[in-house]
Amino acid sequence: MNKKVKLQDLGYKDYKATWEYQEQLFQEILNIKIKNRRENAGLETPNHLLFVAHPHVYTLGKSGDMKHLLINEEQLRAKGATFYKINRGGDITYHGPGQIVGYPILDLDNFFTDIHKYLRLLEEAVILTLEEYGVQAGRSEGETGVWLDAGTPFARKICAMGVRASRWVTMHGFALNVNADLGYFDHIVPCGIQGKAVTSLHVELGQEQVDETAVKDRLKKHFAILFEAELVS
Repeated sequence: MNKKVKLQDLGYKDYKATWEYQEQLFQEILNIKIKNRRENAGLETPNHLLFVAHPHVYTLGKSGDMKHLLINEEQLRAKGATFYKINRGGDITYHGPGQIVGYPILDLDNFFTDIHKYLRLLEEAVILTLEEYGVQAGRSEGETGVWLDAGTPFARKICAMGVRASRWVTMHGFALNVNADLGYFDHIVPCGIQGKAVTSLHVELGQEQVDETAVKDRLKKHFAILFEAELVS
């Protein structure tokens, strides 16, 4: 089992171009798995973790409802935003500057074959990262992602998640609001959940700007520990 995970920070990159790159890496792993099964080739499958920030974009998952996008095409253009229907689970979400997006493209046969556990460990990496900033976060029953004050009238989401998996290979991932412009969430029903607020780490800390590189370093550390992985460049 290959527990090495190739880490790439793509910087600021268009959503569609990143999605296509994810698909390429995803398919490469699937092709190796198919070859191994058909030919008993015994080839090692790679794993990847991509960090990226996107220009303003809204994405709708397979089970999403178009009604949860509250603005039309003309208004999207005026906001400098794009929109895509995509092949992950979940409903609608927003990505943009000030957000750390993580896309793990893993062969879970190298780790464990349990999607529920996979999602919980991704959440835990974010929860432990926020804890280092003195922010107590957790889960909201029946709702994927990371929340503050879950189960109270003050519940607010700080990290959205949506994944796709085939033959135990994953893609898509999580979006952690670090210095996000929360106004962009006003134009959707985030994750299809009515009446729930969204927040960002800089808001919770009362800071104008949080060092995103430092947040990524903490995320990487917790990801590596939780997945018992070795991150390589």
